[in-house]
Amino acid sequence: MYTMDNKDNQAKEEVKMLKTTLSDMLEIEYPIIQGGMAPWATERLCVAVSNAGALGIISSIGVGMPQAAPVALADDPDWKDKSPYELLRAVLQWATEQTAEKQGIFGVNVPLAEEFGEVVEGLIRATIDARKEDEDTANRLRVIITSAGNPAPWANLIKESGALWFHVVPSVAHAMKAEQAGADLIIASGREGGGHVAFEPVHSMVLLPAVVNATSLPVVGAGGFCDGSTLAAALSMGAVGIQMGTRFIATEDSDFPEIWRQKILTSNERGSHVGISVFGPARYLKNKISQQLYELYNRGFLEGYKEGTRLEGRGMQQLSKSSDPDECVFLGGEVAGRIEQMPTVRELIEEICGDAETVIRKLPKLVTES
Repeated sequence: MYTMDNKDNQAKEEVKMLKTTLSDMLEIEYPIIQGGMAPWATERLCVAVSNAGALGIISSIGVGMPQAAPVALADDPDWKDKSPYELLRAVLQWATEQTAEKQGIFGVNVPLAEEFGEVVEGLIRATIDARKEDEDTANRLRVIITSAGNPAPWANLIKESGALWFHVVPSVAHAMKAEQAGADLIIASGREGGGHVAFEPVHSMVLLPAVVNATSLPVVGAGGFCDGSTLAAALSMGAVGIQMGTRFIATEDSDFPEIWRQKILTSNERGSHVGISVFGPARYLKNKISQQLYELYNRGFLEGYKEGTRLEGRGMQQLSKSSDPDECVFLGGEVAGRIEQMPTVRELIEEICGDAETVIRKLPKLVTES
């Protein structure tokens, strides 16, 4: 069980001092974003993160192309007949209701990959209409996060929503395109992150300060962030906060299968590699299937694409059926090797920000006088 000692409690009381541009622009307590992690559902996780004072994110593709009934429609026998637009509208209304007491702030992630085609427009339209038709939703559904595609063709539609627009990028060049398209904030995602990654390996220690220096927009770091020291590191490199995916999977409040959460807890720092995925390369936690995806990728992405996506799809289906980790695929980042506990979302967020505050205060003592 996750516990706090007296020093932890003191840090918890002091953590509210840790404010950044991200905190101010969203009116949230903590400068932390939960990753969207499509195509998986993140409804419960989003609500838990939002109610804890950070930015929770609904995975719109996880809703629009679901593996199972969304939480909001668990009692609706006809949920499979609903369009992605209708499914997301129901989930956004549910999230608004579930965050009402705490006035939690949340957003949606919409991957712009060509593979999703017309689904993307329906998901963005659902977000626009949810904000237009419900004042409470408009007040708290503050962000659309786009990723995995060219943002420019979607700029006018996203701006129509009135929400803030964050875009995830793997390089400086992509960051500049997002800024030109009209994004409000850049999420610089290093290649050590889990799930979809770029073909070219640029990691957070290089990518994050490079993007900060290249753009006039606020920047959030993603890929490799999991605790107070990495949040402090991101801030020291000029970021205004961090986005975490893998770390949030391994929490008591996440929507993800127990077999996936346990896989994260038992992985080490060398426990992931990049293999073929439907969108391009993706980082997986190592097992029998991911080893095959890794080998196919190294032989040639196009050559191995058909077999790779078949293996990936089969492994994803087994996540809800199998008790054998080697029959499943687990998207996850290198940071899994640093995750050893499964706290509640609130405990995690408060610990991260409390520890970051402590690290920042200790830094002057680590520098000796000349």
